[in-house]
Amino acid sequence: MEGKLIIFSAPSGSGKSTIINYLLEKDLNLTFSISATSRAPRGKEQHGVEYYFHTPTEFKEKINNNEFLEYEEVYTDCFYGTLKTEVESKLQEGKNVIFDVDVVGGCNIKNYFGDKALSIFIQPPSIEELEKRLINRNTDTPEVIRNRINKAKYELTFAPQFDTIITNDKLEKAQKEAYNTIKSFLEK
Repeated sequence: MEGKLIIFSAPSGSGKSTIINYLLEKDLNLTFSISATSRAPRGKEQHGVEYYFHTPTEFKEKINNNEFLEYEEVYTDCFYGTLKTEVESKLQEGKNVIFDVDVVGGCNIKNYFGDKALSIFIQPPSIEELEKRLINRNTDTPEVIRNRINKAKYELTFAPQFDTIITNDKLEKAQKEAYNTIKSFLEK
């Protein structure tokens, strides 16, 4: 039986990655969609493990050949995207593919796959709480945090376009809600 797709989008700091990691350990037959990028590998990153690494020229060729479900040019010649072949091979293996993508990418994947995909938007309880989480991470400068908050306000406007909105005010509750939502979607 062919697999299904689970799409997660959220503003930075909403807890999306933590929830996805929790779900990957559950009995949902999930496999993570590996994105492609035109940036160079960092540290010990390997092609086909963390990302599929391509040169900007190779990435643009793939765009021209319509090989992406979604992609974005984050800044000049720095692309990120989801390869159709990556997803379709996993679906044919009967795996359920889980995505961690931006809101536009999430909407694009949902539009492409329709009812085979469940789109979930993770939102913080408030912008103030989100800002507090980003500050407490101690990983970003005040300017980066300000930019992330401004981007979050924009991303929150996309929430109604998703099948399900989960407010992450208590992590354990949000994890259970995500699990139950996905479990019932997969059983349809």
